[in-house]
Amino acid sequence: MEGLMKKIEKIVVGSGVGKKSQEDHFEDKMLPEMESDFAKITGQKPSRRPAKQSIAGFKIREGQIVGLKVTLRGKRMRDFLNKVINLALPRVKDFKGLDGKNVDMNGNLNIGLKDQTVFPEIELEKTKVIFGVQITIVPRIKIREAAIDLYRKLGVPLKK
Repeated sequence: MEGLMKKIEKIVVGSGVGKKSQEDHFEDKMLPEMESDFAKITGQKPSRRPAKQSIAGFKIREGQIVGLKVTLRGKRMRDFLNKVINLALPRVKDFKGLDGKNVDMNGNLNIGLKDQTVFPEIELEKTKVIFGVQITIVPRIKIREAAIDLYRKLGVPLKK
């Protein structure tokens, strides 16, 4: 297992704030709550991602916070991947495995979770903000079929 983990370059965990950014007290109440939950899940403080340009149709201004992101490598990456495979994914309602289409042509595996409450660190009763989490696993192998084989060996529940 340890040798296989060396074939994973990094794991990028992200979340968009969506319509929550339009609400009152977003910057001083909701965003710190999201950052706290994100840090509990990943073991690392997330970086705030500002909008690069204003988009009037989405009521977004340049510089406004639109998401959070963490890049995990090394031990934190290994611990996080084990947590996702063994604890978080089995807790997803009606989970029957990840679709093979979630692996792109470069071998990156993309996992989208509707809410962060599937992680064991998050207590549903104490959580004030529910948000989705996007996990991208980036392998050193850039061939799709070889990457799928690697994910199966790591124990990632991919459908046949």
